[in-house]
Amino acid sequence: MAAHKLCMIPGPIEFHEDVLQAMATPATSHVAPNFIPALGESIELLRQILFTSGQPFIIAGSGTLGWDMTACNLIEAGEDVLVCNSGYFGDRFGECLETYGAKVTHLRVPIGESPQLAAVAAALKSKKFKAITITHVDTSTGVLSDIKGIADVVRKESPETLVVVDGVCSVGSEEIRMDAWGIDVVVTASQKALGAPPGLCVMGVSTRAIEIFKARKTPVANYYANWNRWLPIMNAYEARKPSYFATPAVQNVFALHVSLKQIVAQGIEKRFAVHKEASLKAKQFIHDLGLKLVPTSLEHAANGMSAVYYPEGVAATDLLPKLAAHGIVAAGGLHVEIAPKYFRIGHMGISVTEPERGHLDATLNALKSSLAECGYKGAL
Repeated sequence: MAAHKLCMIPGPIEFHEDVLQAMATPATSHVAPNFIPALGESIELLRQILFTSGQPFIIAGSGTLGWDMTACNLIEAGEDVLVCNSGYFGDRFGECLETYGAKVTHLRVPIGESPQLAAVAAALKSKKFKAITITHVDTSTGVLSDIKGIADVVRKESPETLVVVDGVCSVGSEEIRMDAWGIDVVVTASQKALGAPPGLCVMGVSTRAIEIFKARKTPVANYYANWNRWLPIMNAYEARKPSYFATPAVQNVFALHVSLKQIVAQGIEKRFAVHKEASLKAKQFIHDLGLKLVPTSLEHAANGMSAVYYPEGVAATDLLPKLAAHGIVAAGGLHVEIAPKYFRIGHMGISVTEPERGHLDATLNALKSSLAECGYKGAL
């Protein structure tokens, strides 16, 4: 078997050995006495991590399922939604909303920029929006949006508008305080800073959003994603009672449960700080190599990843294979307009919370060596 290369992309990330061990448990019933509390406690732990008194969901599926759940449960055909679009995933979320009949208005920013509060305020004054969506970290650009600031603007200009955060690439590495900041929905997934293998859609939904869902006038136009089916399941497992709608991903839940306990034990505030420190270290190293980040300012650059332009004369086909030869897997570009021009490195989860593993140092040193092998003078 080939030696494992460090997976230093913006998700899936490297997983703790205890998390991997949980994935290796024997076949287990989804109503087994040892599974019911694992799912129930995971729901409770998510409240701590998201700083919410609302309703968490843990459902088999990717983070994309969270878009469907948001769109089909909270938006009715013909309602307006404002999408703060900072990259590829704003486009895709907009497509999902339109699938369910939403009238989508995109508030786009230039590549590398983040949504401006004044522009959000102006858009909210233009018409009544049922919801506003914000990609907290757009994985395609590494741009960090000011969700607290945007939520403040929404409360001032259009308090009835639901605030929806795509936190797939931010939950567990960026500060999020649902209740205090007035956020109604956070969508995420297991494989990024939550530190578990892919396979689970994870959500936090405010009490207000649940009430709006229950008051909708038209049926939910989705079978699997319908909260009418999932709310009783989440409530039952949290009450440590078995229930059934669709079979949960048992081993994935075991793994997520282990990781969530590790995150809470470490301390959420400490985790935020450690990711900021690691990000500053990575970005300073990148700057010292003479490379340019895709985000136009460090003020709106993500703490869990870095998106970096290739230097002149170096291409993806040059750099990425050389990084792999050094044992590091990095990601190419994703944003359609600039995909061949940049690469992406993840620095989240145990790769930064347990620096003794040496993951980040190995990645940065491999980057310098690989650039030198490409003939880039700034790395010599």
